[in-house]
Amino acid sequence: MLKLAYRQFPAEDGEPVAQVYDTIRAIGREAWNACYRGQVEDYDCLLAIEDAGIGDFDWRYIAIVEKGRISAAMPAFLCPYPLDTTLEEGLPRRLIRRVRQHVSGFLVLRLACLGSPCTENGVIGFHAEVPEDRREALLGELLDAFESLAAREGCALMGIKDIPAPVALEFGAVFSKRRYAAIGGLPSAWLDVDFRTIDEYMARLSAGTRKDMRRKMKSFDAVRVEIRTDVGDVLSRIMALYHDTRNRSEWQFEELTPAYFEGILTHMRGRSFCVLYFVEDELLAANLIVHDDRVAIDKFFCMDGEQGRPYNLYFLSWFTNLRYCLDSGLSRYQSGQAYYENKVRLGSQLTANTMFFRHRNPVLQALLRLVSPLFSAEQAK
Repeated sequence: MLKLAYRQFPAEDGEPVAQVYDTIRAIGREAWNACYRGQVEDYDCLLAIEDAGIGDFDWRYIAIVEKGRISAAMPAFLCPYPLDTTLEEGLPRRLIRRVRQHVSGFLVLRLACLGSPCTENGVIGFHAEVPEDRREALLGELLDAFESLAAREGCALMGIKDIPAPVALEFGAVFSKRRYAAIGGLPSAWLDVDFRTIDEYMARLSAGTRKDMRRKMKSFDAVRVEIRTDVGDVLSRIMALYHDTRNRSEWQFEELTPAYFEGILTHMRGRSFCVLYFVEDELLAANLIVHDDRVAIDKFFCMDGEQGRPYNLYFLSWFTNLRYCLDSGLSRYQSGQAYYENKVRLGSQLTANTMFFRHRNPVLQALLRLVSPLFSAEQAK
């Protein structure tokens, strides 16, 4: 089952061993989820991502094993990374693309990154029995294994994706000591569902927002909403909506596949669904949701930009998801990254995320530190 071991430790009782796998199946659901209790995007989610055939990504899973138990774990991925990924559309990005037409590898580095490109945050998984005072040491072991993996795979650039503010505060000194530079990532938006009805929720919004939302919600009269766990018959249309939405976005990294949407609904059966929005018989929007018994995460909302906008489908999806949370007894709706103006207007709070990076070459690392504000997703939002 073991794919790689970055070093061999003495066989003393309790001595930790770092192991790197190229499939999460080699670890198993129970062992992985023991380190990710309370996380919606757990083993089944990562398995769906692994099986989805997404782009040029190679998946890895790093685990620290002690006494036959995984004490800490994180997913990782390897890929070519264009440094302009988080740049706003504008002259610098257009110039980079123009150069890249002649020099394909211009500002493209081979990246090894802790985290997943398809999950909301970079969660560091610790077994529940790991005491607080050992977490920093175990993170150090994870980073040792990760950096050894990056060197072995020829990745000059190393990253740690979307670490939430509380975790960055706890472990920031560890990253800094290892010479990782920090840049702002896109914050995560979330809303506590601590109200009993939609009317109670609406009463918390400003008078202007309430009036606007009540007007937009009249579009429900013209829209048919279906909640499904099987979308095989409309998957090609969903992918067309997805690509239409993706092409309108300023930031593009991974490109999802039909197998991703099907895989999430299959592997996370009972914890995922897709909401479809029809006008007459035309599917104009789709919304993929994953959840547990506490949190619903809006993974992707895709819409026909031209035909869907007059029906206020984004806002209809917002209220559909809140109603689902109320009906299912969920206590938080996490609406993801980007498009913050509407989310904050609708009562969401934001949690900052930080990306950490390091280049193996000290001179290039100093240069990347200097120009990193230009590539900050937080600055670009």
